[in-house]
Amino acid sequence: MTDKAKDHLPEPTPHNAAEPVSSPYDEPTLELRRPRSSMLESDDDLDLDNSAFDRPAQYGYDDSGVAPTEQLYRYEPGGATAAAVGVEEGASTGPAKARRGSLDLGLLVLRLVVGATMVVHGLQKLTGLWGGPGMDGFEAMLADAGYQRPALLAVLGAVGEVAAGALLILGLLTPLAAAAVLAIMINAWLFRQSAEPGLQYFAPDGVEYETLLAATAAVIVLTGPGRIAIDGTRGWATRPFLGSFVALLLGVAGGVCLWLFGR
Repeated sequence: MTDKAKDHLPEPTPHNAAEPVSSPYDEPTLELRRPRSSMLESDDDLDLDNSAFDRPAQYGYDDSGVAPTEQLYRYEPGGATAAAVGVEEGASTGPAKARRGSLDLGLLVLRLVVGATMVVHGLQKLTGLWGGPGMDGFEAMLADAGYQRPALLAVLGAVGEVAAGALLILGLLTPLAAAAVLAIMINAWLFRQSAEPGLQYFAPDGVEYETLLAATAAVIVLTGPGRIAIDGTRGWATRPFLGSFVALLLGVAGGVCLWLFGR
């Protein structure tokens, strides 16, 4: 060993020296101020990409306790604290869209069946197709039931059935179209019930058919047309509330008033 190498060696401390040997356990806070060594002491020394420290998404609730939000917790360089960042830049932390499953498909089937039925019955009255009464027969039917101005009501009734049915198929102005169907079916229900003494429910003499159509029209008013419709992008089409109750009341009131004051 050369003399130059010996110059860098620390001089040994005699065992009988008066100064005591220091230990990091004597005063732990001094350990924090010691010079940094060349060894890897933390994850920061590895100089890895920040994406390696992404943590799984955590779900919580905002101050209102209602809307869940989604956040990623990521350790920033320095590692002292974790900062909450969005799932991606500009991502909304609002409530996630509710999964509707097959609800929209079911509402589409319901609208198509009810709408097509109304269109067919309206065409029977307008043109006499498929064994229908035609305009003359429909007018005579309304006159026998005691309606005033049967000619005008025959036109309005036949056109109303076709128009309401077509709007239901398209999913356009759905609450109003379904309310119109409900008003027509209420009059048909009362007309058939008044023609037979007592409560007759089962077809062909009862009100079974009119009851089912009136109930399905009320369901469409309350649930909305669903997303597979022209109205599908509107809020009330997928989450109806007060407007649906208003439309339902209008349909019931219209049907009852026509029966009471139109005859």
